[in-house]
Amino acid sequence: MDFQLRVMTPSDIPAGMRLKELAGWNQTRGDWERFLAASPEGCFVAESGGQVLGSAATITYENRFAWIGMVLVDPAARGQGMGTKLLEKTIEYLDARRVPCMKLDATPQGKPIYAKLGFQTEYEIERWALKRPPSASAHEFTATAELTAALRLDREVFGADRSELLGSVAREAPEFALLMRVGSRLAGYAFGRRGSRADHLGPWVAESEDAAVHMLDQFLSRATQGLIFVDALDDSPWAMPLLRARGFESARPLTRMFRGGNDCPGRPEVQGAILGPEFG
Repeated sequence: MDFQLRVMTPSDIPAGMRLKELAGWNQTRGDWERFLAASPEGCFVAESGGQVLGSAATITYENRFAWIGMVLVDPAARGQGMGTKLLEKTIEYLDARRVPCMKLDATPQGKPIYAKLGFQTEYEIERWALKRPPSASAHEFTATAELTAALRLDREVFGADRSELLGSVAREAPEFALLMRVGSRLAGYAFGRRGSRADHLGPWVAESEDAAVHMLDQFLSRATQGLIFVDALDDSPWAMPLLRARGFESARPLTRMFRGGNDCPGRPEVQGAILGPEFG
């Protein structure tokens, strides 16, 4: 099959939604818009016969490192090198911008492909899912005025500033912007998104199990969909035991990988869950 790569535009979002639906992923139109707003020249599609059959997107965080996500190929076009070509295009783009490190979260199927392109394992992640009857939200929420404190701490935890991205997430789902203080100290924070299939908790950051419990239970009390996702770090001492105790079940493994110098790893020891595989 002959195909061409080009920069993705807002008019391609319906095609991107079609690809993610074929894959059974949880992203929304708003997630595609976040990518295009953050990196209008760094998101790509593969096109054949006027139809978009593949995608790959990037976000650069403070030029400390970049994220590669939304690598999707139409099942009818797989096995022809399209996904690899899209990945190579993102790497070429980021190398040209002299971004020192690239990161992504790999499925078991994608991990060998990424390894061949120079990506190394950083740590393991596992998606956990909870199925329960959907509920109606009884309250309206506004993003907390203390959000700035969480965004400031997140730069240290994540390894780079992503306040614009998290601010967008909080504006879209203010009920999931959660903080936990102990006295004057910020002991943890969490955000969440309402995906097309599930409510999604992440990032979920806490300096103690008590803080983690508080934010998890607040999130669960505000979530309304019948399916909930959390992408938890395997090394977290509290994330998976807490999820298991609340009825979550393991859904799939992921591997955090990087290419280049991983000089800004953040603080994974206080992270219970990531924002999501597409964003980091």
